[in-house]
Amino acid sequence: MQKVNENITDENIVSDKPSAPKKPLTKRVNDKKVNNKAKEHHENYHDEEQADFTPYKFHQKEVVRKYDGGKIPTKVFALGGLEEIGKNTYAIEYGDEIILIDAGVKFPDASMLGVNAVIPDYSYLVENQKKIKALFITHGHEDHIGGIQYLLKQVKVPVIYAPELAAALIRDRLKEYKLTDATVVKEYTADSHWKSKNFDVSFVALNHSIPDAFGILVKTPNGNIFSTGDYKFDWSPLGHFSELDKLAEIGNEGVELLMADSTNAEVDGYTPGERGIIENIDKLFLKAKGRIFITTFASNVHRIQEIVELAKKYNRKIVILGRSIERIIKIIRKMGHLKISEKSFIKPQDMKKYPDNELLVISTGSQGEPMAALSRIATGKHQSVTIKPGDTVIFSSSAIPGNRADVERLVNNLTRIGANVIENSPSNRIHTSGHASQEEQKLLFNLLKPNYFMPMHGEYRMLKKHVETAESVNLKKGHGFVVANGDQIELLNGKAQVGKRIDADAIYVDGKDMTGQASNVIRERDILSKDGLMAVIVSIDSQNNKLLSQPRIISRGSFYVKDSGAIIGESIGIVTNAVVEVLKSDKPTFGAIKKAIKQSLSPYIFKVKRRNPLIIPVILNKK
Repeated sequence: MQKVNENITDENIVSDKPSAPKKPLTKRVNDKKVNNKAKEHHENYHDEEQADFTPYKFHQKEVVRKYDGGKIPTKVFALGGLEEIGKNTYAIEYGDEIILIDAGVKFPDASMLGVNAVIPDYSYLVENQKKIKALFITHGHEDHIGGIQYLLKQVKVPVIYAPELAAALIRDRLKEYKLTDATVVKEYTADSHWKSKNFDVSFVALNHSIPDAFGILVKTPNGNIFSTGDYKFDWSPLGHFSELDKLAEIGNEGVELLMADSTNAEVDGYTPGERGIIENIDKLFLKAKGRIFITTFASNVHRIQEIVELAKKYNRKIVILGRSIERIIKIIRKMGHLKISEKSFIKPQDMKKYPDNELLVISTGSQGEPMAALSRIATGKHQSVTIKPGDTVIFSSSAIPGNRADVERLVNNLTRIGANVIENSPSNRIHTSGHASQEEQKLLFNLLKPNYFMPMHGEYRMLKKHVETAESVNLKKGHGFVVANGDQIELLNGKAQVGKRIDADAIYVDGKDMTGQASNVIRERDILSKDGLMAVIVSIDSQNNKLLSQPRIISRGSFYVKDSGAIIGESIGIVTNAVVEVLKSDKPTFGAIKKAIKQSLSPYIFKVKRRNPLIIPVILNKK
């Protein structure tokens, strides 16, 4: 297990100098330098929620921005993560060096038929892979590490630097995909430091819904760039505090460009802390007389850790249902983050051996996914577990946009069986976000005082709102860039502009194909599922530019041919006229014939059937 030492003199060489003693993140308390202003800024401050918060004095200095004489622009761009939630993949380029920050995946929605995952287009990295020096991971969530196996199939990445938990998850993933020899995975801490010819990288511990979440500072010849990753400022965290003192120091040194999480840019106030959520779940455990089923995001490691602790507290045996939760529990136990006896876990088929009030089931399915464990239980399709009256089902989660209907269907099914279903609500807080809301975003701007701002990790409206929030604090008008994946921001001698655009299409991973399909393939699938297809077969003599026979039309999933004789007859006439016209031209081509068939037939079919089937011309040529 390789760890990045405090001093690194080259991208692949660890200094022989001993690193500073590692400060355990779970015990870190901010020192007295950290920001009294943070407490003052926290308008919704509640003593019971802030018992562990140690405020500190804020030293505001005038920022003197320094540039190291960059002769060419520092380029910053995203291959994924802008105008969307997911597939976060960011790059910083200067001259002959590129460093990457995160390599995430996006999960498909219901319209993406046959798609397992959505990843960025890595073409630019393939073309410039000799420039790539390292991949830095901010934390271990799938939308930040889930694309690594796909990236490594196409691009040579010399080394991946990640926090301890993320590194463990990445190693497990590389082993699963037989990619352990494809790169080197090294760990970094809050005290680590990496340096190459053009870049100087250091790390800042932040709060999120998973341990070991970091922001990344990149010093370049054209100024400092800070990327938050996913973050929030939790004033009563289950683990460490965010390093606000370090953020203040970075701000005083000067931040040329800030890249910040925009997920909750539209949410007023502060994101509630995790400690209060666990206290509310504890109360539900205390009330429950029968079996408890609880579902949450498998990626919410803090929550899962605390739920397991509650099982110990109330002497309940634990049943794990769902591969993703099994995987994360296995890894955090191996790392020592979850100290619980193997005897506390039982198999689903052994549940009948224990009284109902001694059982806890932790399950996947918080988003109503049809194949997840909880959904299969609710529909009676699980091989060994059923719901019965008296069971308590706790949704320690919130529905992701687009999943609400699936969640409601699941809740209805569970309620119909007789379960007592408890969801997150304003009066019953059993879930909180891992992302900063507006007041935390304002605090970040007060600490870092960036010259320019690129909001990231959010849909378009979130990015736009984040810029508005920044301008309400200290960002100059026109210094916020709401850009799309592929747009390059160029920094040069204190100025920033949007430069040349690179290809950044979404790529759809289909089955075992690790390289994915382009978006046109998915569009065709969508058309096939909704409107079917029409195959148009024509026979021609290309030597004499003649149509040899009447075109033949085959329809599948579009309309019933036997009941549509008139439509087929008219379609044949339309195709015949279109093909004959092309054959009359000076130099007819197969491409021109296919185009003419589609352009002539498609409007007619839509007019008479209100459908847009996929039209596939097939040309048979006499030689």
